[in-house]
Amino acid sequence: MTDIKLKKTVLTVMFISLSTVGAMIKIPAFIGSIALDSLPALIAAVMLGPVAGGITAAMGHILSSLLAGFPLGMFHVLISLEMFLLVMLFGYLYRKVKVISFVVMLIGNAFVAPLPFYFLINPSFYYTLLTPLLVGTVINLVGAYILIRKASPILSRYVESGEVKG
Repeated sequence: MTDIKLKKTVLTVMFISLSTVGAMIKIPAFIGSIALDSLPALIAAVMLGPVAGGITAAMGHILSSLLAGFPLGMFHVLISLEMFLLVMLFGYLYRKVKVISFVVMLIGNAFVAPLPFYFLINPSFYYTLLTPLLVGTVINLVGAYILIRKASPILSRYVESGEVKG
C-alpha cells in the first residue's frame, strides 16, 4: 500500500469514527431519533473524495443503527446503500456546483431516500419519516457547511481536491 493510499485509508477510518460519535448524539424524533452520523460523511466526501464519503456514510449509518438496536431490521442495509449513493453524489456535485450539491442532498435524503418505505411498509410510515428526516438533514448539512469552511485550511495540508497529499 502506498503512503498516499494509507493516509487516505486512515483519514477515512477517522471520519467513520467521527460518524460513530455523531451517531451517539441523538435528537429525539417521532420515530427513533435524528443522529449526526451524516455530517462527517459529507465532510469526507469533500475532503477525501466521493467514494470515501460514501463509505463513511454507509458505515456511519450501520453503526448508528447498531447503537439504536436496528429498529428497522434489514431495511438498514437498504438505507446504508442509499446513504452511500447520496453522499457519493454529494461529493461529485460539490466539485461542480456547491449549492446544487446541498440541495440535491437535502431533497434526496429527506424525501427520496425514504420513498421505498412508502411501498414496503405503508404511506403513513413514509409521511411520518419526512419531518424528522428533513430536520436531521438540514442539521447535518448546515454543520457540514460550517465545518467544511472552517476545516478546509487545516486539512488542506493533507488533502487537495479529494486527493490525499503525499
